[in-house]
Amino acid sequence: MKKLTLLLLLGVWVASAAWAQSGALTADQLQKIRQSYQEDSYTKAMENALSNNDINKLALNRDNVDKVDQHFKYKVDDISGITDQKGSGRCWMFTSLNIFRPVAMRHFNVDEFEFSENYLYFYDIFEKANLFLNNVVASADLPFTSRKVNWYFKSPVDDGGVWNSFVNLVNKYGMVPKSVMPETHSSENTRKMVKFIVTKLREDGLELRQMVADKKSKTDIENRRVEMLEGVYRMLALNLGNPPEQFRWRYKDKDGNLSEYKTYTPQQFRDEVLGDIKLSDYVMLMNDPTRPYYKHYEIENYRNTEEGINWNYVNLPNDVIKQFAIESIKNNEPMYASCDVGAFYVKGSGVLSTENYDYGAVYGVKFGMDKKQRILTGESGSSHGMALIAVDVNDQGKPTKWQFENSWGPDSDYHGYLTFTDNWFNQYMFRFVINKKYLDSKTLKAWSEKAEMLPPWDPMF
Repeated sequence: MKKLTLLLLLGVWVASAAWAQSGALTADQLQKIRQSYQEDSYTKAMENALSNNDINKLALNRDNVDKVDQHFKYKVDDISGITDQKGSGRCWMFTSLNIFRPVAMRHFNVDEFEFSENYLYFYDIFEKANLFLNNVVASADLPFTSRKVNWYFKSPVDDGGVWNSFVNLVNKYGMVPKSVMPETHSSENTRKMVKFIVTKLREDGLELRQMVADKKSKTDIENRRVEMLEGVYRMLALNLGNPPEQFRWRYKDKDGNLSEYKTYTPQQFRDEVLGDIKLSDYVMLMNDPTRPYYKHYEIENYRNTEEGINWNYVNLPNDVIKQFAIESIKNNEPMYASCDVGAFYVKGSGVLSTENYDYGAVYGVKFGMDKKQRILTGESGSSHGMALIAVDVNDQGKPTKWQFENSWGPDSDYHGYLTFTDNWFNQYMFRFVINKKYLDSKTLKAWSEKAEMLPPWDPMF
């Protein structure tokens, strides 16, 4: 039996080696490929153009320019102004807070209001550092080459997040006005600060693994972990400021009335502003054609606090999601949404359309992957979060285009907004957070079912 097994393995190895050898590029094949490149006048002109210009300028479809207007049948009324995340990856946080800015504006009867993104960002990075160190200890018995350990050390902390990250932070740390903890240079330009925190955490992670290997007591390991977090807190406070435990705040309303100073904790401010709104009433929906629809999924360890909830979502077809989104907009409720914003993006135009560019015409090759294929190969995925605020429909009530409130500042694109066609929605929209009162019973049933756990390194995430 062992001899037969060895012979079979040898046969597989020989076949693989033969295939590898037969797959080598031969001189005849190379010559054939070279001859396929015919340098006619058009090809030569395109070679000159491409080698000297940005391809987007050459592939821009002039017939599509200015064909999409900025008018919408249904639009959220309380548009509260454009925010600016500057040089940071905090789009998910800006988007989540922007959803509730109109709520705060109505509560205080003010024309302008913004929550402090810097306040929540401080605790997001701090809590992620704590989670990383916990994960290091929990996985210390695994070899450093294991996929899980490699995943932890690849990015101990970063700016990224999704809706559940926002929920975890607000539930634990509350909210504060921007004036209480304003932006700093480091909050608006996070790369260097995060780099040094990551470097320190990797060093700390190695030390904790060694402590486990040396069979140090749980108490010693825990004490050392807390000391490490003191260092992270110091680095964050020096860059972002020390977050308040309580604060005094007043405001001037639309009628010019100046309120009295009131003292809040961040949790008290959250409770006053949100009132009866429950973050648990919001459900994340996704369109991922690589997986079955009407199923509940959870991403393993994708959270920012140890005790918080992981990323959860129900996978749905686009046409179903659109029905819920339209109802939310009609009822004056913006939504957290995210997409592959770089796909067919024309900077400054304010329009996302699959007709914006014709790259195939420039290269003379066909680009034919569908959404499922793009996800599986890593070609496309969600890269940016924005507030979904408007939809236009035709005479039959079918959506034709949609609009985002972005967080790239008021001078970006169309006064800070991005409009996208319904076909672009089908191809490049991924995540939505919608109040469950707009969902049907079939979706709510799927949401209530036990989630299937997915790994954080899945191509979709």
